[in-house]
Amino acid sequence: MEYTCHYDSPLGGITLSSDGEALTGLWFDGQKYFADTLDADHAEKPLPFFDEAVRWLDLYFAGVEPGFTPQLHPRGSAFRRMVWNVLLDIPYGHTMTYGEIARRLGCRSAQAVGGAVGRNPVSLIIPCHRVLGANGSLTGYAGGTDKKRSLLELEQTAK
Repeated sequence: MEYTCHYDSPLGGITLSSDGEALTGLWFDGQKYFADTLDADHAEKPLPFFDEAVRWLDLYFAGVEPGFTPQLHPRGSAFRRMVWNVLLDIPYGHTMTYGEIARRLGCRSAQAVGGAVGRNPVSLIIPCHRVLGANGSLTGYAGGTDKKRSLLELEQTAK
């Protein structure tokens, strides 16, 4: 069974999901691939685990680097999980390109990396918004490029 809770962020509503042990999803409401990995059988339920994720979000949106990562259980292929692990290594306030991630993984396809980045089920905490196009452009973000720009600006002003 999976559980959900809702968070009101300055950029709009966020839905979080958990398997009862860790965070399995975090999506801006209505984003592309919204709740893509969420089980059809789920219920809204307050869990102590969600408190940790909400604390992370509160710090983040206050312009503070949270300094911790909630326990995560993102669901995806082995390749996607490898890409998501690289995203977790991108420091707060920094960016990386799809090509840099591909090279780091020994992968020839920045497009394959882009597909994995786009299907990240735990937005923000697994910071897919920190990935840019080869020329530094704000290429796709499932939550929308306006949100991506706002998140990157938040991290720059918080430094």
